[in-house]
Amino acid sequence: MKYKILNQRYIGLIPTVLSTLWFTRTIQGTQAIHCDKQDHCTTSSTSTISKMTNKELSKENALWGMLISDATSMPVHWYYNPSSIKSGYGGWLTGYRAANKKHPQSILTLSAVDGSGRTGWHSKSKRIVGDVILHDKLKYWTSGDRSTHYHQGMQAGENTLNSVVALRVFSLLQKQDPDRNMDTRELRKAVLEDYVKFMTTPGSHNDTYAESFHRLFFKDWIMEDDPPKSGENLITWAEARYQRKCLEGEDSQISSIGGLVIAIPWVLHYSNEDVETCVEATLEFLKLTHPNPSMQGYVELYARLLHGAINGNDLKTAALQTASDKMLGGARKRDLILKLTEAAKGYMKDSESRLQVYQSATSTLGSACYIEGAMSSMLFLAQACHDDFEDGILMNANCGGENCHRGAALGALLGAASTHQNKVIPARWKDGLVAGATVEKLFSGKSAL
Repeated sequence: MKYKILNQRYIGLIPTVLSTLWFTRTIQGTQAIHCDKQDHCTTSSTSTISKMTNKELSKENALWGMLISDATSMPVHWYYNPSSIKSGYGGWLTGYRAANKKHPQSILTLSAVDGSGRTGWHSKSKRIVGDVILHDKLKYWTSGDRSTHYHQGMQAGENTLNSVVALRVFSLLQKQDPDRNMDTRELRKAVLEDYVKFMTTPGSHNDTYAESFHRLFFKDWIMEDDPPKSGENLITWAEARYQRKCLEGEDSQISSIGGLVIAIPWVLHYSNEDVETCVEATLEFLKLTHPNPSMQGYVELYARLLHGAINGNDLKTAALQTASDKMLGGARKRDLILKLTEAAKGYMKDSESRLQVYQSATSTLGSACYIEGAMSSMLFLAQACHDDFEDGILMNANCGGENCHRGAALGALLGAASTHQNKVIPARWKDGLVAGATVEKLFSGKSAL
């Protein structure tokens, strides 16, 4: 087979050595989606037959996509040198893997245990990690070992903390407000109360790491003489906190792509409503966890994109339109994404050479957590893999960097889009997901909390 050699203007983006296929994808079971003119779909498989509206199925697939993509990336989260993925796991990822004990580029032990950002704790600080949240994980943060994995001991198919929280939020929204007629502020009260209880309860989850917004939230919370616990007191406190933070100035560590993961359950819950209602509900909650006004615009862009994907908008077109927004760089960013996508077209879909182009692309656009670059990389992957869920989540994982939260945001889009393309998420991804039973309960009408 011959490969097209691309123009020299792509130098630095194109691998110099052509490689063999790096993964083989397997679809287990026989599944198909059949939709009628009234937008009702029947999903059939060897084991189940269910009927739901196309929009409901798209919402379900968005949730599956978020969780599957996050769990796939978990073992190689923050691998900024992608070659370490291949060497550390005996090849590129092709499915779920447990996390290695060691991480080649870990800076976990430099992360602050008393708030956001890097280490700054001293004896007068109130320690958050170990005392307030992540109760049995402090030893990993303070070991001094610069190779400690961020997700110590997590098993194959397990989700990182942000996706765990997002799933819990969606479960609560579905339980509290099944008909979507509850006052949104009352919903925010319920979610905040559950969030604080969940995060401060020892053993409530298995993750080792909590990103800066969690640590800053509980740093501010524990500084109160009587930290609020009820929904009513929490929302009053969180709203006042947002106003105070706006006056104090932004914490740059909070404006990260991890915030999009927390936005996803709100978009899913209000996806049947008009887009303005959906966006408003999403932004009002994100103010309480991410008190950075500059973050709001990025969350709005993503909320509109995901709402559109669930409602049948063409993902490739919409992702490029989103990338054209001035916050992300306007037409220049869109054109760069198109150029990077074109650079990969000369290689076979499952080849290592194509993967290397994608790795270079995400590095160029932004492989770290900071929102503009991370969202640009996510949009590149969304439009490049718009019609292939499995290709998208594996490319994302094997590109390394901030692939868990980027992947969760990407997976929700690809999952939603797959429904309107009359495609299904391969069964092996659902079967191997630790949270899979919870998702099944949610969409069978049973409470998952």
